[in-house]
Amino acid sequence: MKNIKIFALLAALMLPFAANAQHQYVVNAKKLGAPVQPTMYGIFFEDINFGADGGLYAELIENRSFEFPQQLMGWNIFGNVAVRDVNPAFERNPHYVTLSDPGHHDKFTGVENHGFFGIGLKSGMDYLFSVFARTGGKSRIRVELVDADNNPIAKQSIDVSGGEWKKYTATLRSPKTDAKGFLRIFLESPASVDLDHVSLFPADNWNGLRRDLVNDLKDLHPGVFRFPGGCIVEGTTLAERYQWKNTVGPAENRPLNQNRWNFTFPHRLFPNYFQSGGLGFYELFLLSEEIGAQALPVVSVGLACQYQNRDDEADVVHVPVDQLQPYIDDALDLIEFANGATDTPWGKVRAEMGHPAPFNLQQIAVGNEQWGELYAERLVKFVDAIRARYPQMKIVGSSGPSPDDSEGKQFTYGWEQMRRLKVDLVDEHFYRNQDWFMQNVARYDNYDRRGPRVFAGEYACHVKEPPVGVPEGKNVFEAALCEAAVMTGFERNADIVHMATYAPLFAHEEGWQWRPDLIWMDNLSTVRTPNYYVQQMFACNAGTNVLQLTEDKQPVTGQDGLCASAVYDKNTGKYILKIVNTADAEKAISVTFRGVKTLGDGTVVTLHSDRMDAVNTVKNKNVVVPQTSRITCPGNILSITIPAKTFALYCF
Repeated sequence: MKNIKIFALLAALMLPFAANAQHQYVVNAKKLGAPVQPTMYGIFFEDINFGADGGLYAELIENRSFEFPQQLMGWNIFGNVAVRDVNPAFERNPHYVTLSDPGHHDKFTGVENHGFFGIGLKSGMDYLFSVFARTGGKSRIRVELVDADNNPIAKQSIDVSGGEWKKYTATLRSPKTDAKGFLRIFLESPASVDLDHVSLFPADNWNGLRRDLVNDLKDLHPGVFRFPGGCIVEGTTLAERYQWKNTVGPAENRPLNQNRWNFTFPHRLFPNYFQSGGLGFYELFLLSEEIGAQALPVVSVGLACQYQNRDDEADVVHVPVDQLQPYIDDALDLIEFANGATDTPWGKVRAEMGHPAPFNLQQIAVGNEQWGELYAERLVKFVDAIRARYPQMKIVGSSGPSPDDSEGKQFTYGWEQMRRLKVDLVDEHFYRNQDWFMQNVARYDNYDRRGPRVFAGEYACHVKEPPVGVPEGKNVFEAALCEAAVMTGFERNADIVHMATYAPLFAHEEGWQWRPDLIWMDNLSTVRTPNYYVQQMFACNAGTNVLQLTEDKQPVTGQDGLCASAVYDKNTGKYILKIVNTADAEKAISVTFRGVKTLGDGTVVTLHSDRMDAVNTVKNKNVVVPQTSRITCPGNILSITIPAKTFALYCF
């Protein structure tokens, strides 16, 4: 039945008809329009929904260095176990555990860790265990992988000797797949042993990251990668802001930071949600290279989260303007870390970590969603300092948390200040319902072309009334379709819109706090949402130049439920047409490509569902997926029928 539906859909898309089509579109292929920036479609990563620890970061042990405020959170202990900090292995992570004799030959001492919502074990996969240990004489520990039924399924003993901290390793192969396994460590000798930085990684990790999630990102072909946030850049207090210098160097000596998302949503509370720093700036720059995206790091402007604080709480919210230099230095040093020669202080750190070549950073964002005078008077100090030392570096500022003045005059004021400060791009955020998205397809048609340029840094359609039986905020097909519609507006206005990134990126099935999200995961697999496929279809078919597409000399921005854009790709010589039909009925369209004799053979990719509440899930990942077929147009007039509720992409 499914194949019959797909065939019927494709047949409808390719149905020929004469000039009596409902809609007559014209694509001006004679003249290339504005360049489409290589950064046009990208991704934004923030450690929310267990996106880093428990998600992209492949470490399977929670609280591996015993540095949570409750030092044994995440651990079960039995026998004689103590937490200590005398002569630690790592200065910035001073706590460790001591396993000592339980006092009876039939008793045992040890610890267990269940990871993040269980440890996902895959049949035949090797798991790389490591620990830093020391002992007063000679000791032995036994390391076990244990399944959800409490059965040890792999084990290995490790001999520990000497009073100096040393790293010990073991490889354990799982004979079965189990989403809820865990790690157990026994003391097997009378002599005590100190343990620190207990770690377990799957052998197929990519530079410490989950390979399946890395592959999901690569398949998006993003042009820009914004990180590490988001609100965590700001912190609830300045002391809890994200500090990139704490996330480079040896992972075992990167200090813990509280994640502001562990307490923000009391209805989805995760008191064990912290940032280990294992997924740090070095790894994020490496990931940018791997997925072919330009990095866009975000640094603190010296303002804590204004949502969570009052502006008059000076000691918590903001650094005095005359005391900003350490924050400015962090921004300048970050650029040096990314691009500096190996004989510079921070370029040397990058080289020692394994990347002597520069990362070729071209842009930096200062602040996240800050607003008002507090932001502007601090941002100017950063702009002046960055321009003075790195005049070619693009600077991204913010227009505040709202895409308009519906919540006050912050948006207009923000744009006024960004123009005054002459930042290169202005970061706009919009989490709005489907009505707002459809009303804003033409949002950028009348923006000031003199600049600055636009970065749609965080956006997602949140359906205002979820269908019965569908939880609020789920990634329903309707949201994806509305996002495709507004993205035709991004594309049509590529002269002013230079970057756009959906948000948030990741969510764990058991650890989410915010939704919808682009990619979902559990401990064993990932789920590509309908929204993911919209992003992929645009990014993989971005083209190099906009082509003017009109109906009755007007852009197609929602008339009769239709939105459309067109581009040309100089690299491939392809014409690419994107049409979104949000209406409840199919639409017959004739598209004339002026300046083209014959379109010839091409492909059509469609994203469609008969149900607007359709979602992809762990149990059924392919409810809404793109379908590709061949198409031929012997002349320059493409005659098509777009089914209801469909995003269709044509490439000739």
